[in-house]
Amino acid sequence: MPQPGRSYFEIKPHRNDGLRSGIRLAIDVGSVRIGVAACDPGGILATPLATVRRGGGDLAEIARLAAERDVIEVVVGLPTGLSGKAGKAAELARSFAADLASLVAPVQVRLVDERFTTTLAHSALRSAGSDSRQRRSTVDKAAAALILQGALDSERLTGTPAGELVGAGTGDH
Repeated sequence: MPQPGRSYFEIKPHRNDGLRSGIRLAIDVGSVRIGVAACDPGGILATPLATVRRGGGDLAEIARLAAERDVIEVVVGLPTGLSGKAGKAAELARSFAADLASLVAPVQVRLVDERFTTTLAHSALRSAGSDSRQRRSTVDKAAAALILQGALDSERLTGTPAGELVGAGTGDH
C-alpha cells in the first residue's frame, strides 16, 4: 500500500551506471541506402533519424549529422553470417567505417554485429501495417535504431562500449 500522497507508479530517476552519457549515431550500411539512427543524451532510447542515399557525398552527410548532434560515438552495423563468418558485405562495412572514422575523428567509430536487425525491422514495420513500398523507405533507419539500441543495452549491462573500435584513417579494427 502506498503512503498517502504517493503512487504505485511513481517514476524513479533512471540510472545508467554502466553507460557513458552522450548522443550516439548508428549506421546501417546498405548497397543502395544507409539508415541512420540517434539516441538521446542519456542513452535511453534509439530512434530512426534519416536515410542517406549510398554514393557520392554519403560519408560527408553522415559526418554532418554526427557534428550537428555533437555525438560521442558512431556505431556501424557489421553484417555477419549465422556462422559468425564475415563476407563481402562485412568487408564493405569495415571499409565504410574506416573512411567515416577518418572524417569524424576524434569521435570514436565502432563496428557492432547487426545480425537479424534488417529482418526484425521488416517484421516490425509489416506488423505496424506498412506495405512493402513504405517499408523500403524506412527499413534502413529502423534497422539502424535496432543496432543502436542493442549497443546501448549492451553497454548498460557490461559497462563497456559494444563492438570493436575502428582506427581513424588506418583501417585497423
